[in-house]
Amino acid sequence: MRRTLVRIAHEIVENNNPDDVALVGIHRRGAVLAQRLKRLLGDLLEHDVPLGELDISFYRDDVGSRPEAPVVHSSRLDFGVDGRTIVIVDDVLYTGRTVRAAIEALFDYGRPAKVQLAVLADRGHRELPIRPDYVGKNLPTARSERVNVCVEELDDVDEVTITQLSGVIA
Repeated sequence: MRRTLVRIAHEIVENNNPDDVALVGIHRRGAVLAQRLKRLLGDLLEHDVPLGELDISFYRDDVGSRPEAPVVHSSRLDFGVDGRTIVIVDDVLYTGRTVRAAIEALFDYGRPAKVQLAVLADRGHRELPIRPDYVGKNLPTARSERVNVCVEELDDVDEVTITQLSGVIA
């Protein structure tokens, strides 16, 4: 996982003006990955990159149809987004709906010059026209499978696994 994030950090530096870049992680694991990228970018650039966190719970298009109440985390963007290149960070890209919600939430804070997307894993099955700019690994999966990302900060281990969803027949 570290090697993958190092590569993504290098790609972000190569493709952007480092003085304009800020990272915004999507809660929960995207925020953890964004913190790691911030450290890696700081080492490469020798200065801090602004870091924010977004909770997209109430921006989801399925918030009213979910049986359980959303778990809400705080959003925090302690920097201006206007005119910046914002790199949204998430763990897994699937349908694109989470990223759409994140973009909507981000625009409540201002108008970035550019929005990019960095994901640890892209599993395909897009329902919206969203494509990541930085991908750790493409993981072709069936809809009956789930990609699970564990990070040491939350799960005591760094790993990515693919499991079969229970009750789903392939």
